[in-house]
Amino acid sequence: MPDVSKAPTGPDGDVLNVAILGPDEHRRGVVAGALKGHRGIQFKEFASYPPRLGDLSQALIQQYQIVIVDIDNDPEYAFKLIVSLCASGRTYVMAYSAQAETKTAVRFMRAGVREFFTFPLDPAEISGALERATTHRTEPENTAKLPGKLMVFMGAKGGCGVTTLGANFALALAQESARDTLLIDLGLPLGDVAINLGLATEFSLGPALLNPERLDANMLSTLVTKHDSGLWVLAAPTELPDNPTTLEAVDKLMVVAREAYDYVVVDAGSRLDLMESALFQPSSIVYLVTQVGISEMRNTNRLMLKYFSRRGANLQLVVNRYKSSDLVFEEAQIARALTRPPDWKIPDDYAAARRTRNTPTPLALADSSIAHILREMSRAAAGIVAEKGRRGIFRIFG
Repeated sequence: MPDVSKAPTGPDGDVLNVAILGPDEHRRGVVAGALKGHRGIQFKEFASYPPRLGDLSQALIQQYQIVIVDIDNDPEYAFKLIVSLCASGRTYVMAYSAQAETKTAVRFMRAGVREFFTFPLDPAEISGALERATTHRTEPENTAKLPGKLMVFMGAKGGCGVTTLGANFALALAQESARDTLLIDLGLPLGDVAINLGLATEFSLGPALLNPERLDANMLSTLVTKHDSGLWVLAAPTELPDNPTTLEAVDKLMVVAREAYDYVVVDAGSRLDLMESALFQPSSIVYLVTQVGISEMRNTNRLMLKYFSRRGANLQLVVNRYKSSDLVFEEAQIARALTRPPDWKIPDDYAAARRTRNTPTPLALADSSIAHILREMSRAAAGIVAEKGRRGIFRIFG
C-alpha cells in the first residue's frame, strides 16, 4: 500500500488543488474522505456539474490540477465535460462510478481520463492515483490559454450563401486580427469551403470525425491546410462520408480547435442535427444567414423562436443579397418577420460575386461592397474599430 503520510505536491512543491464533481452526496463524500488522509491536498466539492460546459471547464482547468468526476448521474454530459477538461492536457482527470461496466470505463479512459474508480472505493487506489498525479506537469495558472473564440455560420435555408459568407469572413478575420484563425467546413455531406477559397487540400476533417478519441492538437495540425492569406482551413472530405457525424466527435473537435487557435469559424450549413452540439454553446457567436424572401424569413422566424430567442448579442442576423430598391417588404416588416432588425446587410453585388466565381481570388480579397462589409464584420468580431478622424485602427477587446 502507498504511504499516505507522504504529501503529494505539484512539480514545484506546491499544494495540489482538487475538485470533486458529483451530484450524489454520499459518493462524493466517500471520495472526499479518501482525500482527507493526504497532506498537501486541498479539495473542494461541487454538488452539480457545470451548467455551461465550455466556459466553466476552462475555469476548472485554471484553478485545479486534479478534477474528479462522478459519471453516474448524467453519463453523456459527464463525458462531454471530461473531453473538454482533457483536451487541454493541463489537468489530471479522474472519474468514478458505482455502476459502470468495463465498456463504459474504457470509453472514458479513451477520452483522456487518467484514473477510473469503481465503488466500493479502495482508498489505496486513491493514494496511488494521487502519487501518479504529482508527476503530471501542469502550466502555471497565469499562463493558461483561454479557449479561442467560436463563431458559427448557419443558414436559414440552403442557398442563402452561408459558405461564401463564412469562408470569406474567416479570411478577413485572419487578416484583420493577425491572429491564428481556423475555418472548419461542417457543411456535410457536400461542403465546398475549399473550392470557395480556391484552395487545394490534401487532407480533411474526415479522420477527426471518425477517430475523436485520438484527436488532439498534434493530429489536428496534420489535417489543416494554410491559405495564402494566412487562414487555416479544415476542409470537408472530397468523398461522401459513409458514417453520420456524431455530436461526440463534433464536441471533441471544437474543444481541440479552440485550444489551438485564437478564432474558430465554422460553416455549419443548415444542419439542425448539430443544434445540441458544442457549436451552439452559450459563449459561441452564431451568424444566422437569411435572405429577403417568404420562405427564408419564415424559416428564420421559426429558428429564432425555437433555438435563438435568448442568445442576445451572441446571435448576429445577417441578410444576404440585400438590395433595398427591389424589396417587396418594408424594413419594419422584415424586422417583424425576423423578430428583430438584422445586424448585417450584405449587398447584392452580382458582378463582384460572378468575378470571384470565375477566378481563384476569394471574394474578401476583391475590392467590392461585399468585401467591405465582410471586413467590417470581421473587425467587429475581433474587437477592432476605426478611430474617428484617423486612418489607424485600435483593438478594444477580443
